[in-house]
Amino acid sequence: MYSIETIELRRTFRLERAARKEGRGRELVAVDDVSLQVKPGELFGLLGPNGAGKTTLIRILCTLLSPTAGRALVEGFDVVKEIQQVRRLINSVSGGETCGYGILNARENLRLFTELYGIPWKVAKPRVDFMLKVTGLDKYAGIRTNRLSTGLRQRMNFARGFTTDPKVLFLDEPTIGLDVHSALDVRRFIKGWLAEHPDKTVLLTTHYMAEADELCDRIAIIDNGKVQTCAPPNELKKMVQKETALELTLAGRIPVPNEWQQAGGVVKLSSSQNSENQTTHLHILLESAAASGNFIRMVARDGRQLVDLRTIEPTLEDVFLKLTGRSLAEDTTKTGEEPE
Repeated sequence: MYSIETIELRRTFRLERAARKEGRGRELVAVDDVSLQVKPGELFGLLGPNGAGKTTLIRILCTLLSPTAGRALVEGFDVVKEIQQVRRLINSVSGGETCGYGILNARENLRLFTELYGIPWKVAKPRVDFMLKVTGLDKYAGIRTNRLSTGLRQRMNFARGFTTDPKVLFLDEPTIGLDVHSALDVRRFIKGWLAEHPDKTVLLTTHYMAEADELCDRIAIIDNGKVQTCAPPNELKKMVQKETALELTLAGRIPVPNEWQQAGGVVKLSSSQNSENQTTHLHILLESAAASGNFIRMVARDGRQLVDLRTIEPTLEDVFLKLTGRSLAEDTTKTGEEPE
């Protein structure tokens, strides 16, 4: 039995009249015939940009949204027909989510959520105390939540996900809003928790390729509602092991000419602009190291001022770039965003 299984899962949203007039059609396909199997004990990652369908998929698995077609099972229970059985086994954490009641302190909020699951306080108290200590909230446990900083509230949100001892835990961008050290602590705790509970399962969505590479046993790359590929991180990186990844920083915020996109040896190219230092950043995936010299000479012939140049080992970011034609770091405007 799989811990999580989706079978040709599909979810569409009816668009407003204004959107239809803009030529977007009558509906938005947020999840498009997704079939996935996640094994017990696995830390499974979903990678994709905003609007790719990740959050919609998690909402379906958490019984918060019904699929338009297909089936989804959590621990063998149907998320549509057996909602209560599913809810007893799961918990979820969404990065940046406002969690709990502001007039309650951190300890009271965590206790409240365990009571909502019907967990006796004598069972829940050691878990609450442990998670307060793990997240560094033990020093702030008696302070009202509305007086905590954004980072501390996010830590409380993270702690809430584990106090109910879920069989399946959904982590949707759990490190958003956390500083570097706090995010590192979160990742370390997730790995340790799974090592100590091999019967548990975690489904993680993230924008951060390094986070996915470090944590996940397998990763599915999703874009426009479709799963592009699914494999362990090392196997995914083999897809681009023959390519060369080049990063260029150019002076000025400039559009990228079509000539650069179509230059010989260029597999994929993505660009982003930095308004603070007025530069343009290029990430290019090339067929070979020889092609990098040709590309640099072409940029120089166009009179562009080169600020920085680096050749790097291909990463999961390059896998995503090759499959979707753009980088996760790229500020992409979607034709239709996932409805909230």
